[in-house]
Amino acid sequence: MGIRPAAPPLLLHDVIDDLGAVERLLVEQAPNTPLGGWYSPESDLGAATRPLWFQDDWVHDTFHAPGSELFLHHPGYVEAAKRFSGAEVVVPTSVYVNVMTAITEGGPAHTDNPRFLGRDRTNTPMWVLRAMLWSGLFHDHEVHQVTAIWWMNDVEGGALRYWPDGPDRAPVDHDTAMANTALVGDNHTMFHQVGPIGPFGSGTLRVTPRAEFAPIGDGSGDWAVTDRGAEVLRAPLHDVRVSVLWKADVWASAEELEARAGDTLSMVDVARTFDADLVERGAAVRFDLDRLDDPVLKAALAEVYPEAVPIGAFASAFG
Repeated sequence: MGIRPAAPPLLLHDVIDDLGAVERLLVEQAPNTPLGGWYSPESDLGAATRPLWFQDDWVHDTFHAPGSELFLHHPGYVEAAKRFSGAEVVVPTSVYVNVMTAITEGGPAHTDNPRFLGRDRTNTPMWVLRAMLWSGLFHDHEVHQVTAIWWMNDVEGGALRYWPDGPDRAPVDHDTAMANTALVGDNHTMFHQVGPIGPFGSGTLRVTPRAEFAPIGDGSGDWAVTDRGAEVLRAPLHDVRVSVLWKADVWASAEELEARAGDTLSMVDVARTFDADLVERGAAVRFDLDRLDDPVLKAALAEVYPEAVPIGAFASAFG
């Protein structure tokens, strides 16, 4: 079965009228910290292993940064999400910013992490959610989401490579005139990847998870990456790749949203569904709820339900 196909994304132009408001948000919500999570799971706070890819939530769960409604309730996003998905109901859920510089290899080629009715990262290991997605067994319970990626500026490199026709077809690059454009689509089923980002003279710079990216505040307008008290890089903001991501749940109708609200999956449901399919496939492994922290179980499920590897991907700074 596998992952469901995604339609090609929509490209929007002249998205934000007040770019100064975005810069104020960046300053007010600084500092940003290095991207970690499932891309970079190591926990050694003293090891300089992470590239200069910084992230910060502006809207997530109960947090709502003042001024972030500029993106959260953007009418152009809502309209584009309806056009893209054919949905009547669009429920914005999150906004976050990525700030990146000096990454020679680029980011990982990936699909975004999925959610299902009753199952998300708050109550289910991420590897299980991804196995649920790639197995194709839980399409009826997947929460469909639309993502908009907006770029503040044009920098050296920093293209977005994406696979609108599937991972086994040639990718497309959005790499020119990116400033104030947004790509609206289904990043949970469409592979995408950040390309190499300059400056390239010193290769990929790496910092510890304790590093921060913030304005210097000396009147120059420069920002700096600092790590363990040392300045790693200083640059004006317009030389750094800044992108803001918006996500929304989409529903065919208000009636569908109401009808499916109680149709949630328990972990027992997940285990039963996996096991029935594993038996049908003749696989020896079973989905043991007592072994969710066991890397052997994770590897065994990944072998049965492998994630695709898109052709033409850049090397990743995350390995």
